[in-house]
Amino acid sequence: MKQRLTDSRLANIGAKTIHQAFETYHTQFETITLRAKVRFEEQDWQGLHEDAAERLGVYRRIVDLVEASVRNLLADRLENKLIWASMKAVYSGLIVYNDNWELAETFYNSVTRRVFATVGVNPQIEFVASDFETPPTQSRNSIFRTYSRAPYTAGLVEQIINDYEFKVPFADLSRDAQLVADQIKRELLRLGALRMVERAEMIKGGFYRGMGAYLVGRLFSGSHLIPLVLALIHTPKGVVIDGVLLDEDTTSILFSFARSYFHVEVDRPFDLVQFLHTIMPRKRRAELYISLGYNKHGKTELYRDLLHHLAYSDDHFEAARGQRGMVMTVFDMPSYDMVFKLIKDNFNYPKDATRKEVMAKYDLVHRHDRAGRLVDAQAFEYLQFERHRFVEELLAELMEVASETVSISGNHVIIKHAYVERRVIPLDIYVREAADSAARAAVRDYGNAIKDLANSNIFPGDMLLKNFGVTRHGRVVFYDYDELCFLLDCNFRRMPPAISYEDELAAEPWFHVNEGDIFPEEFVHFLGLSDYLRNSFTRHHADLFDVNFWRQTQERLQSGRQVHIFPYSRNQRIHV
Repeated sequence: MKQRLTDSRLANIGAKTIHQAFETYHTQFETITLRAKVRFEEQDWQGLHEDAAERLGVYRRIVDLVEASVRNLLADRLENKLIWASMKAVYSGLIVYNDNWELAETFYNSVTRRVFATVGVNPQIEFVASDFETPPTQSRNSIFRTYSRAPYTAGLVEQIINDYEFKVPFADLSRDAQLVADQIKRELLRLGALRMVERAEMIKGGFYRGMGAYLVGRLFSGSHLIPLVLALIHTPKGVVIDGVLLDEDTTSILFSFARSYFHVEVDRPFDLVQFLHTIMPRKRRAELYISLGYNKHGKTELYRDLLHHLAYSDDHFEAARGQRGMVMTVFDMPSYDMVFKLIKDNFNYPKDATRKEVMAKYDLVHRHDRAGRLVDAQAFEYLQFERHRFVEELLAELMEVASETVSISGNHVIIKHAYVERRVIPLDIYVREAADSAARAAVRDYGNAIKDLANSNIFPGDMLLKNFGVTRHGRVVFYDYDELCFLLDCNFRRMPPAISYEDELAAEPWFHVNEGDIFPEEFVHFLGLSDYLRNSFTRHHADLFDVNFWRQTQERLQSGRQVHIFPYSRNQRIHV
């Protein structure tokens, strides 16, 4: 008869099983990530797209496997929390010398929450805060190269580029280096810094996403620390430096929560995030982890940030600004720039989607190229908050429209499922309250957002202003996904001519409309813009009302021709 394992033996085997699974996940993550440089060199954009999709699926697949293994191992002792507490202690010892210990802690939490579906958090069996106050290991290698003062900035730029050892030629590196040097010179003058770059530090690995490669670092001149990002594209004539970013805001947009994740080779993610935070100090570390593809750990960091904010603030959750949604109910806290979105129990007419379908749309956005226009939402389960942090009006609303998701237990409010994302100003509110020049700029970018989405095979479905928002950088993004669909699934049609005057006045269309039929000529009637803003929009985006724009975009998508959606503005491009 097989001897029954002791609890302590089970804890040791369980911890080692989870640790081995984490190592497998991380190895597969790195293997896929390392392909990015070659994909860029070979202009294999489809391959990079497939790699991005594959990498996103690795975490869930490995957690599924190890969950099954742990369930089989623990059997009737699966929910014995003393065993899990021992497993956590053993696991903590196993990862103490790992360079990616923080990711390993999050991986362990993913397994425990699969098993227990814990309400709130349980520090006995999961890593609520890290077990390590400071990095448990010292960096063995620097993540950046240092360049000392050079007599000519153009020569410095050439040296930086050459050290990345691209296996394809540049179209004209000397020309590009001089153009970058000219931009740096102008920025030093604007800042009132010294005329020379005293030192440069560049992250050793390139950042790859879509059709672009980005070399990220920082410059030092006197007392000034200046971000430096060289944006590369691979043209038929060779690689060129297409853009240069030299300030926090434009660098932050590159790492935006509305963009897909970078592929970047790094031995120790903690050090990379610390470096990036020096050039983007207002960006949460959670967002930086997410931007690098460590989205699960980014969620962990975000949750810790939320707990810290709740501990050191006293304001309340309240209904978010904006029109009430038909599918989602949304709340936030005035002093915290995140919103919480809950799926309603029942959807208002004419919405006929199911809860499952809405969740599938959010998952689609998570996996798709967000093109800088789709807000990345993080899904949380079984959040627990103190009841007194909610204003009574909000609590009453939540219990009325989302009672399947929200419950009250004693002094706590429990939320079974929520999407948490960065707060933006709804576009309909923004154009009413912003200065005229800012409102016109937002309306123009609203059109740009629709076009960027179209070029990435996304049709927003409901293009009302209330479903778009404006970020702190003035960029327009889309955040209402219940009617979102692939552009290639749409049938764009011209309005058939009316047969009679009575047809034109009829409340119902005089022609048959199939599911998926879309009439771009009608868009102008749904903008909800004042005359001067509508005129501004039309001057720049009249093509959106023409069926030809949409059909031509579909033809390009079907042919496989990709459009590079630049994550920086025209004035940062050095060849325009």
